[in-house]
Order: sequence, then C-alpha cells, then structure tokens
Amino acid sequence: MRVLMIQTPSVEEISQERVYPIGIVLLAGRLQGYGHEVSILDMNLERDPYGALKEKLLTFQPEAIGLSLRNIDPLGNKTSSLISPFIVTVRLIDAVLPQAWLIVGGTGFSLFPERLMLEVLELDYGIVGEAEVTFPALLHSIENPPPMPGLCLREGLKVHISPPATNFDMANYVPANRLLLDPELYKGINNYVPTIGIEAKRGCGLNCAYCVYPQLQGGRLRCRLTVAVVDEMEILHKECGIESFHFTDPVLNVPRGHLEGICEEILRRKLRIRWDGFMREDQLNEKNVALFERAGCECFSFSPDGLCQESLDVLGKNLSEAQILKAANLVAQTEVVSVYHFMVNVPGETEKTCEKSIQFVERLYELHSKKKNLGTIILNNIRILPGTAIERIARAQGVINSETDLLYPTYYNPKPFDTFRYKLETLQQCRNVFMWQEVRRKLK
Repeated sequence: MRVLMIQTPSVEEISQERVYPIGIVLLAGRLQGYGHEVSILDMNLERDPYGALKEKLLTFQPEAIGLSLRNIDPLGNKTSSLISPFIVTVRLIDAVLPQAWLIVGGTGFSLFPERLMLEVLELDYGIVGEAEVTFPALLHSIENPPPMPGLCLREGLKVHISPPATNFDMANYVPANRLLLDPELYKGINNYVPTIGIEAKRGCGLNCAYCVYPQLQGGRLRCRLTVAVVDEMEILHKECGIESFHFTDPVLNVPRGHLEGICEEILRRKLRIRWDGFMREDQLNEKNVALFERAGCECFSFSPDGLCQESLDVLGKNLSEAQILKAANLVAQTEVVSVYHFMVNVPGETEKTCEKSIQFVERLYELHSKKKNLGTIILNNIRILPGTAIERIARAQGVINSETDLLYPTYYNPKPFDTFRYKLETLQQCRNVFMWQEVRRKLK
C-alpha cells in the first residue's frame, strides 16, 4: 500500500522554530518493514504548505494517509490555535483524494480524540498514544479492523476509543530511518532548541497537576539501552553532520544512572556533540553536573514551575525551594547556560506568594550573576488540559465551566493576579538586560 505520512502545521506561521518530526519518521520506517511504499511531507518546511500538499497527493497518489497533529496550539500564553490549519489540511486531502483512507494520531489528537473525530468527519480512524504496533495492524485490516490499542473508530453517531498502548518495549525501538526525511533540511533553522530529537525513554512517574505525559505515555519508565541511544547520535553526527540534539524525554535525568550512562558512552567514544533536555532538580549533584558538562550538555533546562513552596505543592511537583536553589547553584558554576520555566498565578496565589515569587526570581539571577550563564527565565500561565488536576481545580473554582471549550487556548489566570505575569516579565527582562550590560542597579 502507498502510505503518505504528513506532519500537519505545528507552529505559527510567524515562528521560525521547526522540529524534525521523529514520530512520523519512526512510523514510516516501521511501515516500510511491512512492505508498504512510504513517503513523508512536513508541511512546516513549506513556503506554500497547502500547495505542497496538493502536489504531493497528486504525484504520489497515496492509498492511505497518516496525519500527525502534534500541537493543538503554540502555548506560551498565546491564544492562536493550530486546529484550524489541521482541519483545512484534512479537507484539502479529502477534496483531492476522497478515496484515500485518513488516519490521525499525534500528541494533540490524543488529548481530544473523540471531539476531533466527531467534528472532522473526513477522518476515517484515529490512534491515541503509541502507534508502532497499532498503525501497521490497522493498515492490514483497514476495511474492518478488529479491536486494537488506541484505535478510534466511529460506531454510528458515537466514537469508540480503545485504551492506548503504553507498553511498547523500548528494547525493540528502531531509530528513525533518516533517509526517509533528510535531517539536512532542518539544519540551521532554530535559534533556541535543537531541531533533531533523540528519544531515550518513554513514560513519566511524576504527577504534576497540569501535565498529560502520564496519560499519553504511561507512568512506568521504559528506557532504551544507553549504547543504542549513543549509536543513534553517533550515526547522525558522522553521517548527517548533526552536532546538536534535543532529548525528547519528559524528564531526562530520571531514573538516576541512565543519562549518566549515556554521557559516559559519549565520552568513551570521544564524540564532540552537544545536547539538551529537561532535567529534574533533585537528581543533580556536583558529580553528575560535571559529567553532563563534559559530555556536551549545552543547556540545563529546568521546569520547576512553582516560584514558591506553596505553588510547588499545589502543582504536585514534589520539590522544595531549597532543592531548586541547590540545583541552580550547581549549574551556575558551570560554563553551560541554564533556562528555567515557571508558572504564574497558580491556584492559591496571594500577595505573600507573589512577593516570594519575586524574591525567587531575584535569587536565581544572583546565583548566575558571576558566570552570566542564565539564558532566561520563561514565565507562563497554566494551559488547562483535559484530565488534569488543574482542570478539576479550575472547574471547582468556576474558572471554567461545562461550556468552556478546552480544545482552544484556555489558561488558568483568574483575578486578582491575572496581570502578575507582566510584572514578573518586566523584572526578568530587566535582569537579562542588566546582567549583560553589567549594570548593578537594584530592580524593584
């Protein structure tokens, strides 16, 4: 069967940041192994994405089309949505090739499978969560598929959704066949995050109040062999010239020892590569921070989220202010840049917690002032997603109600602290400028 895999628009048109679509490339490689003829289109790379889509449909003439909806909106406090370009994509495909089977998956779809299947009637099937096993099986019996993990199909006016697979054995993980989509197309595009992703594990055992990773990947950590991870990085480095990687793991340095093993293997092979990923603060110590730096870590990315202990507790972070500051002190002594992500106006915000938040931001800049290695502090309101503790809190407080449509950008940001983020952003931006300009004025 001829199968076209499409990465639908996953960034705003104004954004220059692009990400190599590792998910659809992985699936494309697996489909090839089952004898399918596969091609890939990343609409985010095209100047005229819909024109490129139409041309690809007409030239390749796929019998089945796999659509990846990775993001439903850009986040970052923005109110624009990526649902509209997704629907346009589906309807264009249906108009050009109405006989082709349309199958949708991806993180964004997995958050709203029933809603999207009911609203976008051109879709034939959906897959929630991991698709390595389900997608090939679906193509094999596409006229009348039997029950299989994560499969979404219509039953009259309703949609039946099977529980997703969260048990794919990472020992059977086959790296994406980059010959199907040349990484060269993504080199030099991004200014902030490396475009090429590496998946070292799946699953997350944490219970952060706003997060959907445990829903999508399960709570059990499934790690790849460290040698296999470095094999993939080495091949990409030597054969494709990739020098910088982003680990896609929900938390990179958990469980302890896995990232350390990857780094030791990088050093053993004397690979001159750079990498980053989100790390858990309470897993850092002087020894592994030094190891990460030697092995090529180019950014310590943290998402502690709470700016004071009260916020940390509400968000279910199972972290303390002291642990965050201890980690910040360790990385501040390196030559590596650090970036921190925090959420503002979390449930229970008060004048006291706002003041503590300001002090916490000041403290981070003080710790990094000597080396000037604080990249930035990113401040966001909480995007409310279905099935999370934040959704339940927001409903109980009346911040959202039964008529609120969470498919589109919806943030937890009630009064009276709905403008507090702007005050913190002013402080953060001033600190950034003053740090680089070596101005030592007290900011208030």
